[in-house]
Amino acid sequence: MSIEVRHIHKQFGAFTALADVSLTFADGHLTALLGPSGCGKTTLLRIIAGLERPDSGQVLLAGEDASHADVRERQVGFVFQHYALFRHMTVFDNVAFGLRMKPRRARLSEAKIRAKVMDLLQLVQLDWLADRRPAALSGGQRQRIALARALAVEPRVLLLDEPFGALDAQVRKELRRWLRHLHDELHVTSIFVTHDQEEALEVADEIVIMNRGQVEQRGAPQAVYDEPTTAFVCGFLGHMNLFHGRVHGGTLQSGSMRFALPGGGAPDAPGTAYVRPHDIQIEPCEPQRRPAQASELRVSLHRAQALGPLAQLELTREDTQEIIEVVMPSQEFDRLRARGCQHFIARPQRARVFFGSSA
Repeated sequence: MSIEVRHIHKQFGAFTALADVSLTFADGHLTALLGPSGCGKTTLLRIIAGLERPDSGQVLLAGEDASHADVRERQVGFVFQHYALFRHMTVFDNVAFGLRMKPRRARLSEAKIRAKVMDLLQLVQLDWLADRRPAALSGGQRQRIALARALAVEPRVLLLDEPFGALDAQVRKELRRWLRHLHDELHVTSIFVTHDQEEALEVADEIVIMNRGQVEQRGAPQAVYDEPTTAFVCGFLGHMNLFHGRVHGGTLQSGSMRFALPGGGAPDAPGTAYVRPHDIQIEPCEPQRRPAQASELRVSLHRAQALGPLAQLELTREDTQEIIEVVMPSQEFDRLRARGCQHFIARPQRARVFFGSSA
């Protein structure tokens, strides 16, 4: 089922949570709402669910205006960060709860409820825990039970609010893969809120990046990562080196480094070049050597750490004394370290320049 929000505005006192937000979520897609705390992503999710009312704007489900529909009429499944399971009930009874609460005329027989619940528990691979209580489960298991309970009522839309936020890193990673696999099986239109960039990039079909109650950018994960359209998205999504400077002669000059500007840029305008750590190449140089070109920097090694196949380097710019980060294959860095190299020429290979103050 498709979801559309039109010109949603929501105010909490003097704080604007959402400012004229309009979005369409495609039928059967898994979309991530990504952004820093307080950007409005959870408020938008709750408005879609009917748990919160907008001050103005519309929510359309399958093309029909559901703005004033009760939460129970929207057929929405909601999964919270902290599970919200009934501690006094077994796993089976937690999943069956929504089915048993339906009006009598719409309620399944107890035999059909049992069969459906067991099917769902098999789907989330926890049928063997049907008689346990939530306190006996791990965090990851509880979250899967919460998801099974949300799916039990056959929602037209599945909404997840920081579903893995309370779990440790390894469990989160396992559940991300599991959620993606489950979605590929069910194809329920799903929206999940997260502030975890890796989670959004790994799981979602599409990412909506929000900031200060507005949509900064949306698109496929790889497209948003490779082609950020605003300084905020550039600085928020992934790690970046920031080169602050001003425009002179059609280039952004940051210390001794110059970045070419295809459009020229306004003379003397402030700007910032954003360069990802893996987009900087380095080669050894003698301490007395000066960069041969304006597109190079002379740097010295400040700190290095090898993490599996990759080495993370902190390098000190010798023109401004600022630190830049470089990521390179560990084997390549081992060769440089074996030669005793401490001084390098750094060449940014790909930069995105935005004018004005940096994010």
